[in-house]
This record gives sequence, structure tokens and C-alpha cells, in this order.
Amino acid sequence: MPSPFDLVAALRPDGHIRVIAPSSPFPREDFARGVARLRERYRVSFADDLFEARGYLAGDDARRLAELRDALTDPDVDAIVAARGGYGATRLLDALTPEEVRASPKLLVGFSDVTALHALWARAGLRSIHGPMVAALGRAEPAWVERWIAAVEGGPVAAATGLDTIHPGEAEGPLVGGNLAVLAALVGTPYAPPLDDAILFLEDVGEAPYRVDRMLTTLRQAGWLARVRGVALGSFTACDPRADGRTVEAVLRDRLADLGVPVAAGVGAGHAPEDGEVPLGATAQLDATRGSLRFVENAVEARRAG
Repeated sequence: MPSPFDLVAALRPDGHIRVIAPSSPFPREDFARGVARLRERYRVSFADDLFEARGYLAGDDARRLAELRDALTDPDVDAIVAARGGYGATRLLDALTPEEVRASPKLLVGFSDVTALHALWARAGLRSIHGPMVAALGRAEPAWVERWIAAVEGGPVAAATGLDTIHPGEAEGPLVGGNLAVLAALVGTPYAPPLDDAILFLEDVGEAPYRVDRMLTTLRQAGWLARVRGVALGSFTACDPRADGRTVEAVLRDRLADLGVPVAAGVGAGHAPEDGEVPLGATAQLDATRGSLRFVENAVEARRAG
């Protein structure tokens, strides 16, 4: 099944990365280490006001919006990588259109709150990479950085295997989604990603099981889960049970097992330190019976031999 989302250009050695902070402020030490690692292979730039902070936001909306627009319209920029997540990217969606993104298609890399921008890229008909951001790369093991480089440069996408079956079956479709909390916040807005015939990917961090239940119930009641061909679950990190003892694993099974589509858990993508990259918009094959998620395509152009 060919994906309805277009490939974006792969990042090449000496390519130009523009770092943006569309969400929350971030630790400068981790950021500096991440930039240093990226500069061993790429050109890296960022705005002088990247480090601004306004409470839980990395500067006001005007600053963050201008930064993203500059990255989109600069013809020398090859890829846009977020500094970190947090909160704030959804506040920019009112001022951005899919046409703007489509007019200058560039690779977007990030996760967590950047899910809002991944949804914008998907609405523009473009693929993107759900994966570690600059501050996280500053803390990452060298092998994880190499894996990130392979992903953005169009190397083979490793299959996720050994997944836990929640509902058996097989499905194929473009992988769409990201952070559950951000996606639930897009319900009822015009900014939700296209979901028809997709494999929905979900992950989250620091959410009590009852909150995960609430958000999944929101997706169900909004009709989102009736439109997808399958559900692939990533890491649900630090989603510890409260006094009632109900686990997030029990909630995921309770809210998703009766959808009538393949559902599997354990994809290594999300907020765990070792989590890697998944190509959003690329065609994926979910085999929930045997516990695997394989990618027929990448998010970026395939790496050329030699």
C-alpha cells in the first residue's frame, strides 16, 4: 500500500540543521553537548533568542512562530530539529498552514510536544521523523546518536519485534501519531492529523493510568479509533499506578483490545532514554499476532550506495 505522504529530502553530511524551540525552555548543558555532537557531521544554526524563557514557554508565541517560519523559508536549511519538547507547539498552529509547510518541504525531527508539528506536516502531506531532539542527543549513548544519524540520512529502518499482543491481526498503512496527550488536545480542532486507514502510533510520559484512560476514551468518543487500521504503542514511561493499583498496561488493554483492529505494545519509541526513531507517514506493516512492526518505506529518501 503506497503511502499518501510524500518523502522529504534526507539529510546529508555537511547538511544544514536549524534548531528551533517551539515548546519549553531546555537545559543549556545538554543542548550544548547535543549541538557539539551534531556539528561533528552537519552545519548547525539557531536563532540568537533561542534561549528565551517565558515561564514554561521558550519565549512568547511571536518569537517561536518567527523562528519556525524562518527555518521553513530559509533555502539553505535542510532539516528542522527541535531543541526539546515540553509544551507550546499547539499554540502556534492557529498561525500556520499546511500550504506553508508544503511550499518548502523540509525534514522535521522531534517528539513529545513536537507531535503538534508532526500533525501539521502530515496535513501538508509530508513525512517526518519521530525521534530524539538536540537536548536528548546531548545525553545519549554514542550508539544512539549513530542510530539517529542513520535515520535522518535515509538508512534502513529497523523493525520493532517482540511486541506484546493486545489484539491479534495484521494491518498495513502509513504510521501517524505521536504523543497521546498532544493528540488528545487536538481532538475537535482543525489541526488533527489525517487518520483514515493509518496505523496509529501512541506514546506518553508521566501520565497516571486514569489520565491515559481519559485520553484514550476521548480518542474513542471522537471516532478517531474507528478510522485506523491498527494501533502500535510505544513507551509509556513513568506512567505509574496510583493507590488503586491499576497499571497503564491494564488501561491500554482495556481501552484498545476491543477495537477490532490489530493492536500491539512495546515499540521502542517515546520518552525512555534508549528510545529511537520511527518514520511518520511511511507505510508500516503491523503484525500484532507475531508482535512486529516493519516499515516498507522510510520518511526520507533512501540512502544512496557509496
